Parts: sequence; structure tokens; C-alpha cells
Amino acid sequence: MLPSLPSCNFFPLNQFIPTRAPGPGNPNRGSRVAVETLDMPSIYRSIRSVAIACLATLPLVLAGCGSYGGGGGGSTTVPAAPRGLMATAGNTQVALAWTPSTGATLYYVKRSGTTAGPYTQIATPSATNYTDAGLTNGTKYYYVVSAYNSAGQSANSAEVNATPTAPPTPPMAPANLQATAGNAQVNLTWTASAGATSYHVKRSTTNGTGYTQVAAPTVANYMDAGLTNGTTYYYVVTALNSAGESANSTPAFATPANAVADVTIVVDPTKAKPISPYIYGINFYNGVSGAPPLLTLDRAGGNRWTAYNWETNASNAGSDYIYNNDAYLSSSNVPAEAVRSFIAADQAKGVASLVTFQLQGLVSADENGPVSVTNPPDLTRFKTVVDKKGSAFMANPSTADANVYMDEFAWALDQKIPGIFGASPAHPAFISLDNEPELWNSTHLEVQGHNPVTSDDYITKTINLSKALKDQFPNALVFGPVHYGFQGIYNWQGELAATPSGTNWFPDKYLQALKTASTSYGGPLVDVYDFHWYAEVYDAGGTRILNLTSTTLTDAQVQLIVQSPRDLWDPTFNDDNNSNPWVFNELGRTPINILGRLQAKINAENPGMKIAITEYENGGWNHIAGAIAQADNLGIFGAQGVFAANFWPPNGTYSYALAGFRAFRGFDGVSANFGDTSLQATSTSVKDVVVYASQDSTAPGRVVFVAINRSNASKVTAINGQSLSGTAHLYQMTAASAQGQNPVQPVSIGSMAATGLTLTITLPALSVTTIDIH
Repeated sequence: MLPSLPSCNFFPLNQFIPTRAPGPGNPNRGSRVAVETLDMPSIYRSIRSVAIACLATLPLVLAGCGSYGGGGGGSTTVPAAPRGLMATAGNTQVALAWTPSTGATLYYVKRSGTTAGPYTQIATPSATNYTDAGLTNGTKYYYVVSAYNSAGQSANSAEVNATPTAPPTPPMAPANLQATAGNAQVNLTWTASAGATSYHVKRSTTNGTGYTQVAAPTVANYMDAGLTNGTTYYYVVTALNSAGESANSTPAFATPANAVADVTIVVDPTKAKPISPYIYGINFYNGVSGAPPLLTLDRAGGNRWTAYNWETNASNAGSDYIYNNDAYLSSSNVPAEAVRSFIAADQAKGVASLVTFQLQGLVSADENGPVSVTNPPDLTRFKTVVDKKGSAFMANPSTADANVYMDEFAWALDQKIPGIFGASPAHPAFISLDNEPELWNSTHLEVQGHNPVTSDDYITKTINLSKALKDQFPNALVFGPVHYGFQGIYNWQGELAATPSGTNWFPDKYLQALKTASTSYGGPLVDVYDFHWYAEVYDAGGTRILNLTSTTLTDAQVQLIVQSPRDLWDPTFNDDNNSNPWVFNELGRTPINILGRLQAKINAENPGMKIAITEYENGGWNHIAGAIAQADNLGIFGAQGVFAANFWPPNGTYSYALAGFRAFRGFDGVSANFGDTSLQATSTSVKDVVVYASQDSTAPGRVVFVAINRSNASKVTAINGQSLSGTAHLYQMTAASAQGQNPVQPVSIGSMAATGLTLTITLPALSVTTIDIH
């Protein structure tokens, strides 16, 4: 009997019955030989072998062959595609499961190495799950499943994917554990273990035994404080992850001792001053990727704003971008929308705003592209700025006339966000009188022309615009003159014959003129003396420190960066090791001390005026040196009584500089901030260690220090003079702790008792440590 085969007509019997070879003498040429004359066993074997070969080429189930399953009782409805397919990765395998499809008798599991196929069928389970084994860890696999019964095969399910992975293993034991003794403390460091998510620090007073866990840091360092001087402590560290805990590290030991302090800080709480909330500022806060939270002041400034036309939002960036009239600041034709949206975003964040008002005299009249500078200004492309309209203000002023009014601009902003220029808004908007005027003839050749604005003309412009604005909003705070840097401050870019110790600098002329005009007006016309400060410090090869963007710097380059903030305030600092100390030389080789010099002139010539630095940079963007310099800047601003300050974000990455803010704002990772009252703190070695001290008026007894070690060696530091009571919670940034962090930020390194008038702490080399005592 022949085997039973599906009626798919793949191999009809007649193809196995030979014919006679046609030829002479064969009258039945081409006809069949009678079956009974054939060797049937041979035919049977042939049919069987071909059938088996044929079946091997077919799918595991012969879907669609009409006779499969035979006659009555077969399903007449193709099942629905399986739903709820889920893929769970394992070690060299993926487990699949899905919801049953009604009427299905089995399922086709299909796999691909790319999304959307093509898929290869790998199994035909009758159950609603399948484990695909023998896979390669780390490779992503894509799956679909279809359902089958005698009526046919469903469509594919939705695709899922999974990537098999090896099970985690505990990390290796930490290597290179080092223990450094301090006063009643031991500082521990070690090499981070790959794959570790945390560490256990274990301590004993017996070598090799009796270890007790004392901390579980997430970084590769820890300060064990509150110890007994003269006692030797033994340590091991283990590394942990979800798979378990490593073996102990090699032990290390240290004996804390009341060592003589390398640096002594004397805090005088009787010499206290309020810290302005507006020193923690930045330019373009809402556009800075990775900007720290809890900043306090945002600035819309820079060259782009000098020719901004508030009526249409057109602007021109001058030499920054091909002297182009365009809609870069806002594509909206709603008046002042570029500024309104800026302030609104700040208000939503609880941040004050500093916005630019146009003082140069011409603003963009269109958004039609490059402006000719062959014979500037091309007055067909610009409109005239008029300080005072005085009345008949309109929220949507006519754009057909030739003028743009500044007092109407302020009025329109106040209409959109009421109260921002008032007496006590929660988040005020301050007014900046344009930007870097000494450079208008180069940065804004298209409107200024080739001749610079003279100091006399500039002062006249300042007085007129300030009067127009103060007439409308007497409580508005006005910033000027917004210098670009030292030469603008010193001699108005070469116009004045200034001398280092004379009263013939531009500020002298400016302050005296404003005092006279303000007295006549009946109130201050300019409230804040504003300038920009980009460190003019160069390494031995002539590279400015602002351009040192590497993650690897020489010790000499690091010191140039971390010492550079001293040019702001230190009357003993001689611009050490700067290869191009031109500012120091122009000042007769005397300390720059720019804040001290300006404050002295203000005190003598226009008392009560505040100081702002609304653009500044010190370099070290990708190195712990940048975090140190930025933290030092913020400490200086508070200690020196600066009213407002805005960091200027450079090109590229600069996470270390932003980390300097985090030493003062949100240093616990949440909401802990530096205090709001500065206490005088003097250092016996400013080149090595400075400490900024504060009290918190909202939490009596709370004291916060930011201690900066800018030397390349650890320093035992004694902080004396401030009464302390409670626990010191320590947050620290070092080169080691910052490795792999994104963003770079302080890490908790433990706590220590803080009572009495002295706190002694060992500060690691090149570090910033915030000490919150409460």
C-alpha cells in the first residue's frame, strides 16, 4: 500500500512510472508500461524518499494545503493575530509569552535581527509561550507570533524585542585604598570599581579583624570624622551592585592627630553684610543645557540686543553675524514678544530678569538680511530710537513711523507682566542700558559707523534715557554703563588719559556726572555700575585661560585658573605667572583689585550705587579648576557686596564651571543653599585656602562655609571665631569625585561634630567643600 500523502499535487504517481524509450520498432512510443509489469517495491521506495525530501522543504505545518486535517470537524475561521506578546530577556535567551488566540491549534514564532523583519520561523508551539535559547548576549532580537488552525494562518502580532544579557556579577574589590589622617578625622580614597553602585566603608581599631560598617558612599572617597586623636583606625572598603558585595579591599590605616593647621581662617561675625540674592545669575538661563537649579538672575544681553526693535522683534547681531537684520530673537510680530517671553519664562522659574534697553540710537527696521557697511549707517534699514514719548502709549504701536520709543517699551512690558518694574515685585525685571558701548564702532559698525561714541555723548545718552524710564517707573533699577572689560573702565577705550592711582578714569567722570544729574532729577538715575570681566590671564605658551578647554591641564595652567579670581578683590595679588599681564602693567604693576578700586570711587563720588558683573568667565570648563574658580567668584561676590552677577556660558561643554554654582545652591542635591549674610573671613594663606562664611537669617544658629583649597596638596585648615553648635554636614567636589559625574556636583562625604569656636578640617588638594552646620 502506498503511503498516505496530502493532496497538494507535489509528486503525482505518473511521474514515477517509466515510459518506454521511443524508438524504431516501438509502436507504443511514449505510452505507459502496464503497472503490473513494474517493480513495485522499487517504486514504493522511490516515492517514500521523494516524499520525505519534499516534506522537509515545507513549513513545519503545511498551512494552506486543503486536505490537511481532512474532511469534517476542521475550523472554518482563521484565528486572530496573537495579542499581548511580551519578550523578557535572560542570559543567552529570551522568554516569550502571549494571549491565546481563539480557535488556534498552534502558533508560529518568528525572529529577526532587525526591526520589521524579514522574520525567520523558529518554532511552532501549541502553548502560548516559548523560550528562545542559545542567543548572543548584547544582541537585540525582534519577534512576532502568528496563530494557526486548519483554516489558515493569522497575521503577525505586534513586534517586540529584547536583548539577552549576562547576569550581573558583584564588582571587584576596590583597589588602592588610601587613609590620610587629619584632626579627629581620616580621609579615605580608593580607585572606583567597575560596575559598583555604592561602597561599604568598614572600620576597626584592631588590625585585620572586627570591622564594622560606618558609611555607604556612592563615590570613591569618604571622610570619617569625629574620631579620637592618637587612636589608630584600620579600614577596608567593599564595592556593591545589584548582584552582591565584593571582597574586602586591602586594609589601610591612619592615626588622627591634632596637627598644626596649615592654614588658619579667622571669621569675624561682627563684620557682617547682606548677600544680594542676585549674584547667582547666568545669561540665557532657559537656554543653557544642564544649568543648575536654584539660580536667581537671568540676563537677556549681548551684541544681539543693541539693534533690537521691540515693536517688530527684528534685531541685528552686528559683527557677531554678518550685520544681518533678521527675526532671530523672535519670529512673532507681537510687540516686545522676544522680551515678554523671556521674562515670563523667568517668572515661571522664580528668577529675576535683566533686560536690555536700546541706547545706541538705531534699531533694525526690517528682517531682510545683511545690511551694507560700506558707508554706515544705511538709514533705509533702521529706525531711530527716541527715549521719551511721554504719553499716548500703545500696546501695538504703529510700525509705519520712523521712531521707536523706549519709555513706551517699558510701559508695554509692564502691561504684559504687571509690576515687574515696581517697588517690590517678587521677581523683578531690571533694566540694562545697552551693551559694551565702547566697542559699538566695531561690533555694531552697521549702526554706529566708524567713529566710536565719545564718553561725553555716552553720558548724555545715559542721563536722557534714564530720565525717560524713571519718569514712568521711578522704582526700576537701571544698570549701566555695561563695559566690555578693563579698557572701557579705565580710559573709555583709549579716549581718556587715565593714570593708575588718579581720579581720571571713566568711572570718575561718569559717577560725578550722574550724581549731579540725579541730584537735579530728585533720585538716582543709574542704580548699578555694571561691567564685564573676562580673565586676561595667559599661560606660558600665550594661550588665554578661557581657551583651555582640555580635561587635562598642567599644574601651572591649573594655578592660573584657580588664582585668577583674585584679580577681582585681592590687594596683595600681583597677577602671578601670567605670561601677558597687560592689565597689571597698565596699572603701574600694582594689584588689579578691580572691585576694590571701583568701590572706592563709588564711595567717594556717588555713594549708594551698587556694582554688577553681568558677564564673566575664568576658564577651566572641563576640569576641577573651573569648578574652583567659579565657586571662588560666587564667594567673592557675596563677601565684596556685589549686587548682581551673570556667568556667560562659553561655547562647548562647561559642566565644571556650572558645578561651582552647586557649591552654593542646592549643594545637598535638593534645596540647601549658602546663607544670606556674609561674615568676614580672612585667610593666613590666600593662595592656598579661602573660606567664605555665612549665616542664615531664616534659621538662627545655622552657619554655612564654602572652603576652597586651590593648592595641589591637602591642607589642614582651622576655621576660628564663629560660634558653632550642632553637626557639620559635609559636601565636597574633587577631581576624583567628579570623574564620571553628569552633572558635576558636590557629594556627601559624611558629618562631624561642630561645637565651640573652632572647626578643623583637612581639605583635599584642589577641592571645594561646603560645610553646613545646624
